[in-house]
Order: sequence, then C-alpha cells, then structure tokens
Amino acid sequence: MMRMFITCFLKIVVMLIFLQHHLVTSLSPNMQKIALFRFKQSLTISIPTNCFYADNFYNFYSISSHPKTMNWSMSSDHCAWEGVSCDHKTGNVIGLDLSCSQLEGAILPNSTLFQLSHLQFLNLSQNNFSLTNKFPRDFGFFAKGLTHLNLSYTGLSGRVPSGISHLYKLVSLDLTDENSAKLEDDVFKSLLQNLTHLRVLNLQGVNISSVLPVNISSSLRVLNLGQTYGLHGVVPQEVFHLPNLEVLDLAYNDDLRATLPKVKWGSSATLQHLHLSSINIIGGLPDSIAFLESLGSLQLYMCNLSGLIPRSITHLGQLTYLGLSINNLHDPIPTSLANLTNLRLLALSNNKFIGSLPQWFFHHPSLEKLYLGLNGFTGQLYEFDPSKSQLRTFICENNQLSGPIPQSFSQLLNLTELDFSSNNFSGVLDFNYMFSRLRYLDSLDLSHNSLSVRNASLDTLPPKLRKLGLSSCKIKDFAHFSKDAKTSLFWVDLSNNDIDGEIPLWMGSVYYYLNVSHNRLIGGIEQLPWNNIIYLDLHSNMLNGSLPAFICDSSNLEILNLSNNNLSGVLPDCSKKLTSIRVFDLRMNKIQGNIPATLSNFRSLETINLNGNNLQGRIPSSFAEFEYLKLLDLGSNQINDTFPQCLEGLPKLQVLVLRSNRFHGIINTSSKVERPFLNLRIIDISSNEFSGPLPAIYFKSFKAMKNGEVNKMERSYMGDNTYYSDSTCLVIKGVKIKLVKILTIFTTIDVSRNNFEGEIAESIGNLVALRFLNLSHNHLTGVIPSSVGKLSMLESLDLSFNRLEGEIPQQIAGIYSLGMLNLSCNQLRGHIPKGSQFNTFENNSYVGNFGLCGHPLSKECKNDTMTQEEEVEEQEKDEDGDDDYFFSGFTWKAVVIGYGCGVLPAFIIGYSMLVARKPKWFAGIIARELGLKIRRMEIKMR
Repeated sequence: MMRMFITCFLKIVVMLIFLQHHLVTSLSPNMQKIALFRFKQSLTISIPTNCFYADNFYNFYSISSHPKTMNWSMSSDHCAWEGVSCDHKTGNVIGLDLSCSQLEGAILPNSTLFQLSHLQFLNLSQNNFSLTNKFPRDFGFFAKGLTHLNLSYTGLSGRVPSGISHLYKLVSLDLTDENSAKLEDDVFKSLLQNLTHLRVLNLQGVNISSVLPVNISSSLRVLNLGQTYGLHGVVPQEVFHLPNLEVLDLAYNDDLRATLPKVKWGSSATLQHLHLSSINIIGGLPDSIAFLESLGSLQLYMCNLSGLIPRSITHLGQLTYLGLSINNLHDPIPTSLANLTNLRLLALSNNKFIGSLPQWFFHHPSLEKLYLGLNGFTGQLYEFDPSKSQLRTFICENNQLSGPIPQSFSQLLNLTELDFSSNNFSGVLDFNYMFSRLRYLDSLDLSHNSLSVRNASLDTLPPKLRKLGLSSCKIKDFAHFSKDAKTSLFWVDLSNNDIDGEIPLWMGSVYYYLNVSHNRLIGGIEQLPWNNIIYLDLHSNMLNGSLPAFICDSSNLEILNLSNNNLSGVLPDCSKKLTSIRVFDLRMNKIQGNIPATLSNFRSLETINLNGNNLQGRIPSSFAEFEYLKLLDLGSNQINDTFPQCLEGLPKLQVLVLRSNRFHGIINTSSKVERPFLNLRIIDISSNEFSGPLPAIYFKSFKAMKNGEVNKMERSYMGDNTYYSDSTCLVIKGVKIKLVKILTIFTTIDVSRNNFEGEIAESIGNLVALRFLNLSHNHLTGVIPSSVGKLSMLESLDLSFNRLEGEIPQQIAGIYSLGMLNLSCNQLRGHIPKGSQFNTFENNSYVGNFGLCGHPLSKECKNDTMTQEEEVEEQEKDEDGDDDYFFSGFTWKAVVIGYGCGVLPAFIIGYSMLVARKPKWFAGIIARELGLKIRRMEIKMR
C-alpha cells in the first residue's frame, strides 16, 4: 500500500514539474507577435551563403540565402511578415518558415520561440544555431499540434529530446545534419513505431547507434536514414514491404547488411526511389526487382554486387536513374536497357566491363548522363547521329578506348560535361572547331591520351567552361593561353606539356585549382592568384625569383607545390596565423637562409618538404606546435643543429627525413615525452655527424613499426590523394630511390653514415613491421642481436662497415622476405647460416669478414666434430697457408671486394703483395689485420 502511495505521489510530482516547465500558456495574437520579434532579436544575420538542395536524382543545386526577418517591424502586421503564416480566423501564428535566412546564434531554453503554442509548421533549416550548447528539450513539448518540423542543417548537436517522439501529430520530421545530433535507441524506435501519422522521416547524418526495428509504422512514405553514423545490423525484410513507402534511403551505413526480397515486394506499387549505396547487399540483385513498377531511381553504388546486370531491370518502365558504379559487375550489358525509354542517367563506372561501347548509348531517346569511367572498355568510338542523342554528360575516363574522338560530340549543343581522360585516344584535335560551339559546356578533360591539341585559344573557350583538363596534350604554343582575358575557369590542368614563357596574367583569376607542372615556365610567380587559389601546383618548371610575401595573405590556399624549380631567396616570415594551408612543398630549389620560426603560424600543415635547398641554421622549437604534421623532409640542406627533440611529441608525424645535413651530437637517451615519435614509420637521419649510442628509447617507442597486422591494412598513400601525394627520396637497398607516393604501410630506419657507437639494442626486434633497416657506416660493436630474426617483414638489412663481431644469428635465415643483405666489412666469424633466402646472397654480402666461412664464400667451414687440438692446428694452417691459396683468390674478385670496402686500400695492399711476393707469414698478418686497416682508411676517406 505504501509503495503504491509513493508511486502515485512521484507521478504527481513529475507531472507538476512537467507542467511548470513545459506547459505554455496560450498567448494572444499580439503577444505572439512580440514573441516572434524577440526571437528575431535574439539572433543575428550572418553574411549571405548558398543553401543546397537535392532533386530526385540526388543532384545538388543551390539557392542564395535571404534574410527573411530583416524587414520584420512592430509597426506592421506580423501575419504579413515574410515566413510567417497565421490562421485567418483566430490570428494565431500557425506556420513559421525561416529556412535559409542567414540566422546565426543560439536557441536557448527560454527562447520566445517556444511560446508559439499554436504552431503547426516550423522550418528553421539551413541556418546556423551551432552556438546552442545542447539540443533544446523544448522542441518536444511547446506545440502539441505540430505536424511539420524541419531542423535540418542548423548545427544543433547533442541528444535529441525524447519529447520529439511524443509529438503524435507529426507528419514530417527532418533532423538531417552533418554535425551528428545524437538520437537515443529508444527515441529512434519510438519515432518509427509510435508516430502513426508520420509520413516523412529524414534523419540523415544523425548519430543513431541502433538497429532497425522490425515493426515500423505503415504510414511512412519517406524513410531517409542515410549516413547515420552508427546504424548497424541486418535490414529487416519488413522494411521492403511497407505498403505506402515511396522513398527508402539507407545509403552509406557501412555496418548495415541487407538481403533484397526474392518475391514481390510489399512496396512494389508505391516505391519510387531506392538508395542502398555502400551497404553490403547479400545475394546480389534479385529478379524480383522487376515488380517495382513505380521505381524511378535505383542507386546501388558500392554494394559488393557481382556478376551480370539482371535483365529483369529492363521491366522497370518508369526508371530514370540507374546507378550501379563501384561494384564488380561485368559484361554483357543487357541490350534491352535501350528499351528503358525514360532512362536519363546511367552510371556504370568502376566495374569490370570490357569490350566496345554499345552504340545505343549514343542514340537513346532520353539518356542525358552516362558514366562509364574506370572499366576496361576498348575499341574505337564511332561517329553517331547527334540529332538522335540527348547526351549532356559523357564520362569515360580511365578506360582503353582508342582512335580519334568523334566529331559528332561537337554537335551536341547541350553538352555540359565531357571527360575523355586517361585513355588511348589519338590524332590531332582542333580545339576551336570541336568545342567552341558548346555554349553550355561546364567541364572538359582531354588529359593523358595520345592527342595533339591545337588552336586552344582562350578567346574561343566555351563561355560557361569552368573546368579544363589538357594535361599531356602536346601543347607547345603558350601564346594561345597568354591573353589577358576574362575567364570563369576555376579548375585548370595544363601539366605535362611543352609550354614555355612566363605565367600569363589570366591565370591570376583561376580560383580553385591550377596545375601547370612539368612544363618550361620561366620568370617569377608574383602574378599568381594568391588570395583566391586553393590548390597550386607549378612543380618541375624553370621558375626563378624569390617567394613573394603574398603567400602570407593566402587565406584559402591549402596545397602549395613549387618543387623542382630555380626559386631563390629566403622563406617568407609570416606573422599571421593561417589555418588553411596543409602542404608546403618547396623541395629542390635554391632557397637559403634560416627556417623562420613563424612557419609554425601555418597551423594546419600536414606536409613540409624543403629537401634539396641551401637552408642553414637550426630547426625552430616552434615546430613542436604542428599538431597535424605528418611529413617533415629537411634532407640535403646545410642545417647545423643537434637532434630536434622538439618533434618528439608531434602526434601525427609519420615521416622524418634529416639526411645529408650537419646534424651532430648525441641523441638524448631520455625524453620529456612519455612515448616519443609514436606514429613514426620512416626515419632517415643518415649522412650526418651524430655520435654516441643508437637512440634505443625511440626504437622502443615506434608503435607504428610494431604493428604486425600492417599487411592486412587497406593500401593507401599519404597525402591529399586527389591533387597531391606525399613523396620523398630514400636510399633503399643501396640505391637512391624517389618514392613518388608513400604507402601508409611503408616503414624504414636509416641511421647510416654517422658516428654511432655501442651495441645494437635487442628491442629493435620488436619493430615487426619494419621493412628496411640500414645501420651501416658507423662504429657499432658487439654482436648482431638474435631478435633481428623477429623482423618477419624485413626486405633489406645493411649492417656493413661497423665493428660487429660474433656469429651471424641463425634466426635471420628465417626472414623469408629478406631480399638484400649486407654484412660486409665487420669482424664476424663462424658459419654463414643456411636457408632459402641466404642461399641467394652472393659474396659481396660478407666480404671483409675474414672469420666467416661457408656458402657462398670459397672458404669452407671445418668439421664441427674436431677436437680442440685439431682446431688449433687448423687455425695455424689457415694462418700459415701456402701462397697459392691466398693469391689464387686475388683476381678480379679481390677488386670487387676492394670496391665494397674501399677501393684505394684494397689496390694498395693488393699491389704490394703482387710485387713483393712476400712469404707466408706476411700474408697471414695481412689476412688477420686487413679488415681493421681497410676500416681505418675508409673512415679517413669519407
């Protein structure tokens, strides 16, 4: 009894609190006017922006924002205010549409917006309320009559209040956003199951860590759960059988799996748009798809589909959009697709189609957009009747198409996009004749073919052209591009041509992407669009002059690549903090002076590559502020400094190259950082003057080199991967190699050609992901640690020119990936291990170690069962061996050995022996001391 009393009491208390805080007194129309005006005053009007919307084809278009509240005045009728709707009988505010109104600020719990209790329609979409601390709870209570609520793209974040699911009259709810508001599992399921009037539910971008419930309200017509950041599990079959469903969008939920119904769908009579891209469809696309008689849009990108396109698709008479790109589909393409007379878009890119293109592509009565890139299509494109084609977009990049580009394209006057790049098209193409009449052409790319483009004049470019790709088109005469004309180009690629002369003035108006790399440009770079450009690539030209101070004003610049030119002067000293620039690549120029400490003002830098200049001084301690830095390459300069411990704590640093400078001193054996260089995968400090012991503290910390599962990771490259890839030069297997792209699984340590001494730490064996290790040309002593045998991914091991002794650990023979081994010029002895890889190494892997024996050396190992007296006797025989044995080996093989350990000392010793023909005792002394003498002379010759 007492328990029931307490329960009832608590319910009453909760109800009273609820009524106190959430019950809104019905305001008079005049008070509603005041509430509206105060809501306006609580917000500011921001600068104009564009608001984006999508049509049924998921093509985005934009409209300009408009400040609807700007002209609200207390002296006018609030029902006449823009965006406000009133009930004509009562005067109550029942609708408020302030979408795309440039509003900015915070919506607080005490906002007068929540006093409008008669609202039925509320649209605040595409404004900026990100200053709101958390998603206001009042949205779930203030207007019980609310039928339409749109808070999409408002910046509201945090937990969506549970009260949203209590608005039982809701017909449409849109919470779409990129800021990922969080919807709890119970609220999410309640929205789908309990709101029986709900027809439209858009939760794209919302954080929903849940599975789809089985029982979903049959009233739903639009269910948009794309990119929900957490939706997982199996899509219940019941979803596909909702009787009134018109739009189903579950796309880009990578943890979702679905099996499409094998029988007639419950939504077959109503479903118009099906978007399941980037979810794993098990069992492929069934023939039951043919029952979707109303389907107008089918998008199945990245769904792991394989095999053939089912012929049943051709029964979808209303289909206008068919997207099957990024799957594993292959030939043949059903010819009956030509019978889909409403088809406007066909996307088959990035599959495994081969053979020639079907000719019906070019005379289909409704087909406007055709995407065929990244397949294996071959053969020639033939001329077609342009009067029978509706093509506006034709994309066929990255195939193997050949022959001339058909002139028929020049007569498709409604063309907006053409991309023929990365094929085998050939012949001479008259740019003016081909494209000047295409007045609506927005994007054109002819790059990377065997074409010779002629008459590409700026005056004859299509007037609406914004993107132009003419890379590798054998353009020679830069005069066609040198006029100071107005242009709307925002993306230009003229790389890999034969263009010479100075940078023309018109390039100063290109405002997004400009690439004129791999040409013969001369002169300065002052006239470039420093204030507007985002991606600028002029590498591999002959540009000269100094870096302009305009760089310090480049508020939009993200990627700057001026490498491989003749630029001189000093690096700019920028006092402003710029947060946009990510790549700063000036390698292989003639930049001199010190590195300015203000370079750290580029706070978002991910790549700094200054290799191959004349920089001096020290590395500024301010480099410790680069929290996003992934690559730092200062190799081949004249920097005179100790090891830069300021870099130890950089959380994302993966590549550090300091080779060929004047770094010196001992690398500290302690660190102020608990785990220094945690993500470093490539370190090259070779050819400096470092001394003392190897930095064992770093070997223990390199977490990225300890990942034994690295081979199972998805292969990717460092850098932007669209317009820029990180690169560096390293010595790999004794050869200087330029890594044009750096794999994220690539690992190497190179500390060669320094003065390091002491032993190699056993902890080096923990770096199981290491692929290349070079400790050569130092003064290392002790034995080779047996733990090196744990480096199962090692491809190259160079320990030459040290003072290592003892035997070669047998464990190294178990490294089956080892392709290069150099242990020459040490003091190693004993048997050379036998193994599948060791059997492939030749003499030069071991020369200068006179205590070694066994294959591939000519010196055989003695019987292991010898007594101690016999071993002594054999050793004496080795020392007093006859002249014939010693001199018989001194042929061109000895010259090779001399090359490996130092040419001059080898020839001096060899010449002395050949001329003097000294007795056996002298040969024995030489044999014992040769390694030490060579090493001393080699050090002097550095």
